Amino acid sequence: MTAAFLAALGAEGPAPDRAGQMDLYGWLIGSWDLDVTHVMEDGARRRRPGEWHFGWVLEGRAIQDVWIVPPRGEARAGDAAANRYSYGSTLRIYDPRHGGWQIQWTDPVTLNFCSMTGRRDGADIVQLGRNASGDAIRWRFTQITPQSFLWRGETSSDNGENWRQDVEFLAKRAG
Repeated sequence: MTAAFLAALGAEGPAPDRAGQMDLYGWLIGSWDLDVTHVMEDGARRRRPGEWHFGWVLEGRAIQDVWIVPPRGEARAGDAAANRYSYGSTLRIYDPRHGGWQIQWTDPVTLNFCSMTGRRDGADIVQLGRNASGDAIRWRFTQITPQSFLWRGETSSDNGENWRQDVEFLAKRAG
């Protein structure tokens, strides 16, 4: 990747015309260490470490992240797709037309792509959308502090009547 590309993508902070609205996700800027638990359809659990990085992009009008499970290094050896590794990115853009966030998640390893809308829900952040199968998805940031948070990904095959937990991230700010 060229320095010119990174300079064009990155931003030092929120754009002045959106600064007051960027706080919903702005607190995430920086790097986080993850303790990730995947819940399989049969109820079995798989626990692995991960890393999650957030930054200002596109003149400060968006926040982009990269999440990597397991983290970079020797733990990623082998076939990424067969081992259910993840190395994806989310682009979050505040949309002043409706006061919410437009969110795009892409993971080229698992070929997982989805669009969501994000909003504050009390002290939490909730992102709602649909996966490629058409099932409802809900991603939630809870237990938010300056140094940690809990993130859960859930799926509903009955339009939100019942939710099944797919994954949980316990995040701690990387030091």
